[in-house]
Amino acid sequence: MLKLIAALRDRFYALPPANKYVTWTVLVLSAVGVVAVYSAITFFADVNSGGNTELFLLRHVLRVGIALLAMFAMSLVDYRLLARYSRVLLVGALGLLLVVKLMGLVTEGPARWIRVGGVGFQPSDLARVALLLYVGVLLTKKQEYIKSFSRSFLPVLVWVGATVLLVGLEDLSTSAVMVMGVIAMCFVARVSATQISTLALLGLVMAAGLILAEPHRAARVESFVGVDLFDTTDAEYVLDEQGEGYQARQARIAFAMGGLTGVGPGKSTQRDFLPTPYNDFIFAIVAEEYGLLGALGLLFAFGLLLFQGFLRIARNAPDPLGAFLATGFTTLIVLYGFIHAGVSCGLLPVTGLPLPFVSYGGTSMLANGVMAGILLNISRQTSTDAK
Repeated sequence: MLKLIAALRDRFYALPPANKYVTWTVLVLSAVGVVAVYSAITFFADVNSGGNTELFLLRHVLRVGIALLAMFAMSLVDYRLLARYSRVLLVGALGLLLVVKLMGLVTEGPARWIRVGGVGFQPSDLARVALLLYVGVLLTKKQEYIKSFSRSFLPVLVWVGATVLLVGLEDLSTSAVMVMGVIAMCFVARVSATQISTLALLGLVMAAGLILAEPHRAARVESFVGVDLFDTTDAEYVLDEQGEGYQARQARIAFAMGGLTGVGPGKSTQRDFLPTPYNDFIFAIVAEEYGLLGALGLLFAFGLLLFQGFLRIARNAPDPLGAFLATGFTTLIVLYGFIHAGVSCGLLPVTGLPLPFVSYGGTSMLANGVMAGILLNISRQTSTDAK
């Protein structure tokens, strides 16, 4: 046993180094998340477990640990090996999404989770990783005729359309970010501007249809723009700041309370008023407790991930597949962060997207860990001169 551990250790040290900036940024974000969640979850713990905040903190720390282990493991697995199984993973994810949809129809309500043995997970988190993996494979295989609509773009469009539609039926914001990730990959892969524009247009049409089909989505749009646009919504409730606009208003109050330097760790008052402050609005809690400086610090961290993912890892990737995957996964992680921040400070409609590595979560945390690990593995494959 000791010889096996020693062999694994020697093999690990023999590997090329991974991108240290991505590694440390993820670790810092995770540490900030533990502190922020511990503060934000107090009210929730009082209501649901008699004030046992430590129980929820322990769950979060465990999930963070699993995500970091996944990141470490994926950083050691050649991304080309993962790509070989991307189609199987995507087909499996689509099957699980269909199961979730059928469960929702049976129970007459929205369903995003599958529970097995008391453990729940969201197939949409598996789908976003699997989709980008497989799109990266398709774009790599079709580089010789990348401008062809029928041979190159149409197969990508079919897989993206099926996945985005199934995810978007219950989670429009996640599907929208997935489309933007695919668009970024297509741009790097030299797909024609006409085809990229077609994908973007189809995404907008699908989003508009899903908004019109669900009154609660239409209500969020109306609340954000402050105008009664749809006949299916209750305009009085939607435009009332104590109605549909309640969450956004409470988040803005948190920013105002925080000022430049914040009210101090653990002293947030808006955590008692914001729905799910430990998840959907964790950025607002950070802004209240650590002020504008703390909020800008988080944005700087995601900006650093963007710079390293695009200009260091993707640009210096050893092959097109590595460049496409680095572009897609960086786009997904960073867009989640920026959109979450935009929602918290009122620049975007309420979406429900978690802040990567910071928000309380399970499968989303794991998916982010896997994507970060693949980024690190691509950086390991980069030549020494490129580093």
